[in-house]
Amino acid sequence: MANAASGMAVHDDCKLKFLELKAKRTYRFIVYKIEEKQKQVIVEKLGEPANSYEDFTASLPADECRYAVYDFDFMTAENVPKSRIIFIAWSPDTSKVRNKMIYASSKDRFKRELDGIQIELQATDPTEMGLDVIRSRST
Repeated sequence: MANAASGMAVHDDCKLKFLELKAKRTYRFIVYKIEEKQKQVIVEKLGEPANSYEDFTASLPADECRYAVYDFDFMTAENVPKSRIIFIAWSPDTSKVRNKMIYASSKDRFKRELDGIQIELQATDPTEMGLDVIRSRST
């Protein structure tokens, strides 16, 4: 377990599942949660490869922050299939200030643990991480 600058530890599972998503494409997405009492980041939810983007967004709570990774498949203008690994810092306006602060202060440290993220998005509401936004950032 690595100790974060903000005092947040990162559970080994966080990295292991990310590596499986990156190398084997075992998952479509991973949702990470900070367990305040244990002071560590844990895996909250894993999305199956067949899950849609809507399944992913539905698994983010409306009023709590989360970190998430999404494996986005798309076709280039030349019709070449590509994928991008996207890191999303989900920080809804309705979440508590303390919750936002903890996630904000731990984000960079946590993201460094996940080697292979290609795009980062900050979202305070679902429109800021819509498929159109992801598509425009990916190409």
